[in-house]
Amino acid sequence: MALDAPTRRRAIEQVASGLFHDRGYAATSVRDIAAALDIRGPSLYAHVTSKEDVLWAIVERSADDFERAAEEALARLPAAAGAAERIGAFVRAHVAVIAADPELASVFVHEWRHLSPDRRSRILGRRDAYEARLRDVVARGMAEGDLLPTDPAVAATFILTALNGLATWYRPGGRLAADRIAEHYATFAVRALTEDSR
Repeated sequence: MALDAPTRRRAIEQVASGLFHDRGYAATSVRDIAAALDIRGPSLYAHVTSKEDVLWAIVERSADDFERAAEEALARLPAAAGAAERIGAFVRAHVAVIAADPELASVFVHEWRHLSPDRRSRILGRRDAYEARLRDVVARGMAEGDLLPTDPAVAATFILTALNGLATWYRPGGRLAADRIAEHYATFAVRALTEDSR
């Protein structure tokens, strides 16, 4: 049965994200993507204009997923939620997106730098806005006295760097389920910002 255009396009992105994850964007050719789909190279161009076009679609979709998950997780919290609850909600949402499709998340985290300058600038803006959302959560927690005084930007970068590392090693079916990993990471993040080690 022939696939309709949106279904074929999604299949191309899924196969490409696996290849970009395993080999890296630079080491993956359009021919590699076509071969993995068992179609001829020219047929691929009926659905995509270039290899970068595929990368852009993957990165945009992943950015959408992270932004939507964070927004929904924070919106579900009661108005009286404290900093620990807000940080925990953000962390759990981020882990859930990675766990849902580790290869896609890995491409978003590592391969976006291969985009053309205009697209790279646009996605960097989205990444900065996402980080700013977490930075605001941290700054609010400090203002409310729930978190230790620190640099909110550094704290947000610290948490996101740890979270994005999951895209490198997380595998479904591993020793810990994604929700358990999320709980551990949420605990680590909150403790780092609330426990004075002096």
